[in-house]
Amino acid sequence: MNDVSRLFQAFVAPAIFFSATALLMLSINVRLMGIVSRLRQYIHAKHYAAKNGRIQEADAYTAQILLIEERGEFIRRCFLLTLVSLAGTIGSCLLLGLGLYWKEAALLAVTVFVGAMICLLVGTWYYIREVRFALSSVRDEARDSRFMDLGVPPEIRGPSQL
Repeated sequence: MNDVSRLFQAFVAPAIFFSATALLMLSINVRLMGIVSRLRQYIHAKHYAAKNGRIQEADAYTAQILLIEERGEFIRRCFLLTLVSLAGTIGSCLLLGLGLYWKEAALLAVTVFVGAMICLLVGTWYYIREVRFALSSVRDEARDSRFMDLGVPPEIRGPSQL
């Protein structure tokens, strides 16, 4: 009976990090979906502008597409590192349980857990960079005079206006 209670105690700390990491991943996923959605809108708007001979407008969209792709890369790295962290947390839980019967597994669990937390820290750093970059990207777009005379924004245009 003592081993069972120790097993559950060994799972508690990594389980808390697992829950926190999963919530962070939810936030990252929403951000990634927003970036992908915006990127698709701009790619379609760029194509439409180029097709209709509005080169200056197409160039403006090209500049924004490059910025959004850069933001997307930050979020992609963040997402992957957070996934690795999540997998490491699960692995450390399993190794802690095994560590009750095989002592070397407990030491390996600590190593895996520390590695997972380092991945989470680096992923969070990418997330912070993307959030800071997102605001500057919006400001750059607001200052870009090529976007001022476009008429109805592409995300508001109806199918008959495209």
